[in-house]
Amino acid sequence: MEIRLLHRSADAGPDVSTSLDVGSDETAATLQDWYRPPTDPWLRINLIAAVSGDAAGSDGTSDTLSNPADRTILKAIRDVADAVVVGARSVRAEGYRVPSRARLAVVTSSGDLSGHRIADSLAERVIVLCPASAVDTVHESLGGTVAADATVFVVPDVDGRLSPRAIVEALHAHGMTSLICEGGPSLAGQFVEAGLVDELCLTTSPVVIGSGLPAFGSERFPASRLALTQLLIDDQSALYARWRVERS
Repeated sequence: MEIRLLHRSADAGPDVSTSLDVGSDETAATLQDWYRPPTDPWLRINLIAAVSGDAAGSDGTSDTLSNPADRTILKAIRDVADAVVVGARSVRAEGYRVPSRARLAVVTSSGDLSGHRIADSLAERVIVLCPASAVDTVHESLGGTVAADATVFVVPDVDGRLSPRAIVEALHAHGMTSLICEGGPSLAGQFVEAGLVDELCLTTSPVVIGSGLPAFGSERFPASRLALTQLLIDDQSALYARWRVERS
């Protein structure tokens, strides 16, 4: 399987015709170079969606929208980050696993992380961000070694809800400044609406489906202008775009 570079803006690097073989060490190194954050701190949204804008495939998760090329690019993006930020609903629905290098930062208002698939051996690289009222539930739902080894950040809340800005500030305070938010859709939309996002990395899967799960959630928020800085395509017609958020 191949990934081809279609476009890179001048500030992202030379726009040259390049093909990469999925699975090779050279491809992994090249993708890390291409996706390395241009400044520090840096906050990305990284999502996959069908052409119809849906964040879930035929099985109700993002797994059936993905393919080996998407997973290779996802790994490269994670490998140049300090932490992957994800909502507890995604952890429950998709059984999120800890990235190979970055820390996994799980955001929860309720503290319910039941159904997680976090391995005991990787629990030390897990962070849970929650309000003070949810700490006991976090420990109960994580269970055993995972609960003992994971780190809990108590974040100020308003009526039990955590603001995106408070989440980012808590991670920055602990030295994690290169961040990726991988959703779910509602959390991704909140980060965009808060004006905290520097870049959107969007995989477009060549599928039209009516899953009823919009990639940025169902809540309305003001428009943000974007500029395309990089575009890749694989031989299954999936597109991989990097969009820089233009500040007003």
